[in-house]
Amino acid sequence: MLPFDDDSRAAVGIAQHLLLEDDPELFRVSQHIRALDPTGRRFASVLRETIDQLLNGEVTGRYDWKTLFKTEKTHAGTLVEINLQREFRFDDGISMDYQIAGIDVDCKYSQQFGGWMIPPEAMGHLCLLVWADDYKTRWSAGLLRIRREWLNSGNNRDLKLTVKAQHRDKIHWLWCDAELPENVLLHMDPADRAEVFRPQSGQQRLNELFRRAQKRRIGRNVVRTVAQQKDYMKRVRGNGGCRSALRPEGFLIMGDYESHRRVAAALDLPVPHEGEFVSVRVTEVQSAGPDRPAALLDGRYWACAKEDDTPQPAPELPSHTR
Repeated sequence: MLPFDDDSRAAVGIAQHLLLEDDPELFRVSQHIRALDPTGRRFASVLRETIDQLLNGEVTGRYDWKTLFKTEKTHAGTLVEINLQREFRFDDGISMDYQIAGIDVDCKYSQQFGGWMIPPEAMGHLCLLVWADDYKTRWSAGLLRIRREWLNSGNNRDLKLTVKAQHRDKIHWLWCDAELPENVLLHMDPADRAEVFRPQSGQQRLNELFRRAQKRRIGRNVVRTVAQQKDYMKRVRGNGGCRSALRPEGFLIMGDYESHRRVAAALDLPVPHEGEFVSVRVTEVQSAGPDRPAALLDGRYWACAKEDDTPQPAPELPSHTR
């Protein structure tokens, strides 16, 4: 989306620094948000959860933005605004959506980069511009001081305007083109996805999900969408859930417990974040090595299985310690 070479990156960095120097309020708001979320993980989680909230997979089975009704897509901006305020506990604004560090800030979301609709009452104020694209698995958030000369003229009834492409360099990016938590169902192979949804039983569908979406972070909302049952989390655990059902086939399903996260890290897999799972088929090896990372479980070393490895029962995961 923003293909910069080294020279243009340096130029952008200088321009961003000048924006902060020229606008003390922008600097204060920027510093406050970054202090609340240094890595952007909280912000990204809000966007992931908002998209999933709109899809409502537990009830509808949907996983694709294109299947939303027009009214639902229109409602996305309001939900992003509400959910960000809940997560970061921003105060209500006086004339804009929020007060951040004592400064009025409006919030605008667009699923299309550059499509933020700026209302006339935001003129002169700071706007928090947010973009997320489930197909690209990317998101951005930045601050812009709204000036009339930086906006396109509009023909819509409510007189909302968009930011001119040549003036997007006036946006101070808090996070730009960052990674959005993956919508696994949207991005998995269509044949695999069809096999996941083929069984009538929610438990069988979840078993197939963890067989076919290995080595990827699988969020709670993906589990909810596939299971379409109120007790969906119970269906993942042992005692009849996916863990016990798939162990004989050699599968480990790691959750967000610290002991599970250590196993994932030892196997050089994505480490599950809060509310996430990672599945993998494993096989016993003699020892860990640089070419084949392994985890020590039940006194034996286990590595990610290769396609031609003979299936064997997986070991028990460590106890659920955080």
